[in-house]
Amino acid sequence: MAMADIKAAFEQALKDVKTLTKRPSNDDLLSLYSLFKQGSDGDVSGARPGMLDMVGRAKYDAWAKLKGTGKDAAMQKYIDKVKSLLG
Repeated sequence: MAMADIKAAFEQALKDVKTLTKRPSNDDLLSLYSLFKQGSDGDVSGARPGMLDMVGRAKYDAWAKLKGTGKDAAMQKYIDKVKSLLG
């Protein structure tokens, strides 16, 4: 898929995910968050949140696991994840 096509499909997936009628599991939410961040911003940046910020740490760690994944690949995985959640 060409870069422009992936970007357009990614933008559509960002809209589609808001139409989910059932809240995704925490694992799915972390996956969506980390793939979105990797696809949008690239590799993880900033300091890891402190121990009291458990949600922030989980999000940071999920994003950090994708380090080295190309933006296109992350966008495609995000698209696929949204499609699977939409059923």
